[in-house]
Amino acid sequence: MDQTPNLQPHMRGRGIYLLPNLFTTGALFGGFYSIIAASQGRFEIACIAIFISAVLDGLDGRVARLTNTQSEFGVQYDSLSDLVSFGMAPAMLMYHWALVTLKLDGPTWGKVGWLGAFLYAACAALRLARFNSQVGKVDKRWFIGLASPAAAGLIASFVWVCHEFHLPGQQLRYPALALTVLAGLLMVSRIRYNSFKGSRQGPKADRVPFFVLVLVLAGLIALWIAPAITLLGASTLYALSGPLLWFRRRRLPVEDVD
Repeated sequence: MDQTPNLQPHMRGRGIYLLPNLFTTGALFGGFYSIIAASQGRFEIACIAIFISAVLDGLDGRVARLTNTQSEFGVQYDSLSDLVSFGMAPAMLMYHWALVTLKLDGPTWGKVGWLGAFLYAACAALRLARFNSQVGKVDKRWFIGLASPAAAGLIASFVWVCHEFHLPGQQLRYPALALTVLAGLLMVSRIRYNSFKGSRQGPKADRVPFFVLVLVLAGLIALWIAPAITLLGASTLYALSGPLLWFRRRRLPVEDVD
């Protein structure tokens, strides 16, 4: 009888601790399922699974902060999940959809196809390792290099749109190879991307201007009408925002001198 009150808080704490890791496990499952679906030629389902993983990946950190259950285990587990969902899954998706058909141009091009997919997966792993080693050392307002979920979104939305418009990967194998390599290199680049986290701390840190809410509503409507095209447009704009801002910063000193 006397031990019951002591056991209940302990069990409750463990349940709260498991909550963010369940979201991470869901994201991991989405990436794993995407690989299975891509290997079976179900490319639309594979793309959707990657985006579901991205949503769950964005929720696990917020749930951990809201429930005050952050842990080093959760950080490492999240990175391993990201490697599968946003590293291996997009690489295998692009390989099965288009890069595997490069072998039709000869054995050398066949090797280039799977090496391109491997390059993307390796860059995602390097990007995650660099991010983990720099936690607490960089400005949280910026990502150094394209974040792996954004790169995965670019790959998945490209395949999804092409699949919706009945454009086979075989016909687009060279643009697919170029996009795969480009997305991988952007992940390991030193180009800064806006993290949309801001620099404020405390209860007002997540507050945003009113027009952002309007943009979010417009985005949700666009997602409902044409999800694949909307996601491709958003992913492309975000991927290009880093190089464009870098180019603008490089030109500013010259303009100031003039």
